[in-house]
Amino acid sequence: MFAETLEAVQSSPSKRTAYIRFVLAALASIAVFKAFWFARFGGWTDRELADFDAFHIVAQHVWRGDLDQVYHFDALLKMQMEAAGGATGFMPWTYPPQYDLLLAPFAFLPVGVGYLLFTAATLALYLATLRAIAGRNFAQVLVILFPAMAITIGCGQNGFLTGALIGLVCLNVERRQLLAGLALGAMVIKPHLAIAAGVYLLVTRRWIALGTAAAVVLASSLLCTLLFGGQIWFAWLGAIRESAGYLEQGFYPLFRMISTYAALYKAGLPASAAFWGQTAVAGLALFAVLLGAARGASPAFTLGAAVMVSVMISPYAYDYDLPMVGIGLALMLPDLARMASPRERSVIYGLILFAGAYGLLQSGRLAVQFGQKADPDQHFAPALGGFALMALLILLLRLLWRGTQPAPILPQAAE
Repeated sequence: MFAETLEAVQSSPSKRTAYIRFVLAALASIAVFKAFWFARFGGWTDRELADFDAFHIVAQHVWRGDLDQVYHFDALLKMQMEAAGGATGFMPWTYPPQYDLLLAPFAFLPVGVGYLLFTAATLALYLATLRAIAGRNFAQVLVILFPAMAITIGCGQNGFLTGALIGLVCLNVERRQLLAGLALGAMVIKPHLAIAAGVYLLVTRRWIALGTAAAVVLASSLLCTLLFGGQIWFAWLGAIRESAGYLEQGFYPLFRMISTYAALYKAGLPASAAFWGQTAVAGLALFAVLLGAARGASPAFTLGAAVMVSVMISPYAYDYDLPMVGIGLALMLPDLARMASPRERSVIYGLILFAGAYGLLQSGRLAVQFGQKADPDQHFAPALGGFALMALLILLLRLLWRGTQPAPILPQAAE
């Protein structure tokens, strides 16, 4: 069985150590390679922009005093073309102002150095948090999450940061609600990924954590208003509306998305039908959180399910958001052996692996067949990652419906 093969990773301390070292070495190698790529070293002087390039551009405009312009897509396209030295793929900017403020210090570093620092710091924080939750299952989770972590490093995205923040919520929700609330409040940088965790805190009446999170959001919003002016919020909301139109027209690289919307849209459904499909799946994802609490699953398993379904709620979810799923899997693994059969565990592991690897493999295929600047809209590439997560959600609902009663303890410390 596939599950037994993966679970054999943790069969002995020496084997766990060997797998951990191998995965960490591979991730470090990718990060160093991409640092040279972002720095345009050698033969990479002529390249399209990637996600961290967009972060660097926004950081620069924080200090130039015209941050609101990054939320106007015509102006942002000119900025990106100038940074690329010519034509490049367009990356709309819809992050809230709090994330702009977080990125501001990177404006003082060359893009390659900034990328390496950002990636190394967020990866280290994520790995430390994942290790604290997973304990002896750390090696197994690393193997399953490797494709998702590799693609997150490859584009310089913030999946490690959001995964670590949600992980800190999970580590502290039982005994240190104030810290859990601070971490949840920091998720204002990507609020759609915090909805399910917020619902879990609401259902379990973690009022201190919820109140702290709300205070962080309000305080950070006030700070951004003082620094950038009230117009920054109108600019941000305008960018969200404009990006919704772009999504409806399929202008994003949908094959890299892991949402139901992307899967259905690329399968040929109209945008309206794909949106309603996304709405239905989001409702089922939140129902899974309520079901876990109602059917007697352990707090760790229910919270793990809440974290895992967090990436299934928004139509705008990418493969680089999948490190969060690793946090959910780490929480669920101690109970999963009792609640799921080997075949069910094999499917769970396989779906997570596939969702993380699919976009990476498709990007490689398009680059080999049509060149580095291949347009996926001109070369058909379905969004199968979304179908994988839909299947994962169905399996989670099935496990939660059984109402099995494992040990009700959240993992607090690593082995």
